Amino acid sequence: MNGAPAVEATDVVKTYGDAAAVGPVDLRIELGTRVVLLGHNGSGKTTLLRIVAGLLQPTSGTVTVMGQAAGSLAARSAASYLGDQPSFYDDLSLREHLEYIARLHDTTDWEDRATDLVDLLGLGDRADELPTTFSRGLRQKAAIALAFVRPFDVLLVDEPFVGLDLAGRQALLELFVRSHAAGAALLVATHELATVAAAERIVALRDGLVVFDGPTAEADVDRLVTR
Repeated sequence: MNGAPAVEATDVVKTYGDAAAVGPVDLRIELGTRVVLLGHNGSGKTTLLRIVAGLLQPTSGTVTVMGQAAGSLAARSAASYLGDQPSFYDDLSLREHLEYIARLHDTTDWEDRATDLVDLLGLGDRADELPTTFSRGLRQKAAIALAFVRPFDVLLVDEPFVGLDLAGRQALLELFVRSHAAGAALLVATHELATVAAAERIVALRDGLVVFDGPTAEADVDRLVTR
């Protein structure tokens, strides 16, 4: 995997019946880069992220994560995915979720990581409660903790700020900074201006196709997120 790009998509297409949701898309993201994925609702952002995460199979084309086929055990080990619809086990507390995810990825210092995350996200007094009973905002914070409790080379994030209060937004931005400083690649679908401004690169989709791929300073963000 040495020298491999963090994410590489080649001629990726995803169709549903006769309708193309994505593609063809070519995309290459190197380690240590922060990339924001922009586009209006239905532009294909979520579909593309789920393909990279290995949760959807492309109709055609190839995707690799750290040189490994998307969806393979090696690729799933390298990438952490934070989706826009958190899901949890009905009978596990937040702390038990954190331990479960961390141990799946052989995280030896999971207790320190978990404590840091729940404190940063303001969940310290809820760690022994069931996330399934949380409000929408607390569920999102719990999902953020799960995404960051394990090691990763690539972080894939889909509209993470929905439902978050100001403290939650600030905590997530801090976690993005930490991950970038540690050398991870970030691919984040969001319209949050602080995240857009911090990214070196913007990739914009419209009707499943890349319509812009370049430095943030050269992007007309307002135009790229509307038809």
